[in-house]
Order: sequence, then C-alpha cells, then structure tokens
Amino acid sequence: MRPRIYLTQPIAPNALARLRALGEVEANADTLHIPSEQELIAAAERSDILFCLLHDRITRNVIAANPRLKAIVSTTITPADIDIAAASAHRIPVTTIPSSLLDDATADLAWALLMALARRVAEADRHARAGIIPGSQSLHFAGSDVSGRTLGLLGVGGVGREMARRALGFKMRTLYHDPRRLSAEDEARLHLSWVGFDALLREAEFVSLHVALGPGTRHLVDARALGLMRPDAYLVNTARGPIVDERALIEALEQGRIAGAALDVFETEPAIDPRLLALPNVVVTPHIGSATRCLREAMAAVAIDNLVAVLAGRRPPNCWNPEIYHYEGRAT
Repeated sequence: MRPRIYLTQPIAPNALARLRALGEVEANADTLHIPSEQELIAAAERSDILFCLLHDRITRNVIAANPRLKAIVSTTITPADIDIAAASAHRIPVTTIPSSLLDDATADLAWALLMALARRVAEADRHARAGIIPGSQSLHFAGSDVSGRTLGLLGVGGVGREMARRALGFKMRTLYHDPRRLSAEDEARLHLSWVGFDALLREAEFVSLHVALGPGTRHLVDARALGLMRPDAYLVNTARGPIVDERALIEALEQGRIAGAALDVFETEPAIDPRLLALPNVVVTPHIGSATRCLREAMAAVAIDNLVAVLAGRRPPNCWNPEIYHYEGRAT
C-alpha cells in the first residue's frame, strides 16, 4: 500500500510530481492558508507522513492524533515549532534541511532590506504611487549613505559570511561579534574585525542579525542593546523574530533613539505588531528570506530525499532526532 502523505502548502511543481510518485498526496493548495492545529490533527489521523513548512506548528496534540506516523518531514533548518520530544517518544523521525542551502538567498534579502531602509525605497515607492513627486533634487527623501559606512554583523555563520562578502563591494568597514571567533586567515580574507558585543552596537551604522535562535539569544537585542546603538544606526533582522525584544524596538523607533529597522521576521509571527507597520522608518517583508524559485525547489528536494530514506527503512540524512534509531546502545 502506498504511503499517504499530507502536504501543508504547495511546493515546486517538479518536487510535487516526485512526491506523488512516492505515495498518495493530499495537499493544501492555498499558499496563503496555514493549516490550523485542528486541520493538522485531522490530516495526521489519515496520513502516514506529514510534510510541513517552517510556519507549521506540529504540536503534541497533532502527533498524538497518529503516534504511528512514519515521519514528519520539514523544510525548516531548526524545527522550533515541532514537538520533538513528543515525536521522539513515538520514535517518529523529524527531518530538516541544511542551513547552508539558504546562505546566499538570505544574505541577498538582508542586503536588499538594508539598501531599501537606508535609501528609503519603500517609503518613496508609496509616495510615488500616490502621486507625490517632490523633485529629483529635493531633500524630501534624502536617506543615508551605505558605501564606506560601518556594518556590524552579529553572528558569522554562513549568512553572516555572505553579508561580509557583499559588504566588500560597498567598501564598508565590517565589524563582527560571534562567541566563536574566526581564524586570522578568515578575518583577513573577509576583511572582518572582531569586537565585543557592546562595541559593535556602539560603532556600527548598520547592525545585521545572523545568530541562531536559542535560550541564549532570545531577546539578545533588548532595551539595553538598543540603547547602545547610534541614533543614526539601522537594525536589520533576517534571522528569527524573538532575537529582538520587539516592544523595546518599537519604543526605540518611536522615540527616535535609532534611525530605523528592516525586518523579515517578527516576534509573534505570523502576526506583525501594528505599531511597526505605522512607522515610516520601518521596512517589513513577510519572512521571505528563502523565497526564490531555485532555492524553494532545492529545499523540497532535500526534504524528499529524507522521505525516500525513511520509506526505505534507513535513517534520513538530515534527521533532527537521530537518537530514535538507537536501541540498547546500538545504532540501527
């Protein structure tokens, strides 16, 4: 009997065709609809495989609806919204994708947001569409320079390093802070200077976040950190929303203590605080760091490779909870 696969939202057409060759696929065809917990419970009851995306919340209740699931296959790097403990208790493998897949696309978006914020692109676009054309040399939309300025990177994993490479083209001075300092060779190659956390916030004109979300980084950028930033500095976040204390950020923006913020991620996703949307010095995008056609196709392909391994009785290459494959100290 072919496995029954529930797909929570559309994926690339060729990936979907490959998935249909593996089993009977039931798919939510609406790219704007995120299945609710009740919808996911109902889907789990009649499925062998859950194929989910980053925004899907696979709770203990969803898993309990069918503890005989063969796998929870995801296209996320870190399955923060999947109850790993519940899945592991039922020996259900949870699969992910490697973070390196997203490095270039996320850095591209972070750079686009930085540019849009500094040069007031989104604000100018809104006014131009409304017929407000102040003149080509008016000061009305004067923004900030980017070339030759100081960029501060919090975190230099794959995305942070790609940001450093892009900064070279803009003749920027690039500072970074990461608990694991790079080698002298890597620092020289990327023209990076390590500084302390506080020093980076005090010196950088653009602060871009590229750390993983965890207990030690939740609200890493809080009221104290924002208070260290320059009044002409901008914050860019394409990492995870809860890294920033959003209430403190809104207060800093409203009071003019920093110049602006560009955000692709939010503390209460998918909801966005309406106070952020009301601020003219804020650029927002709806978590689209990986939203390129080629990358989404590659992400789905990796997820399907994981599924193929599960169906063949093998441990998938990107298994988040590999301990489920160990019995009495022996790997299976």
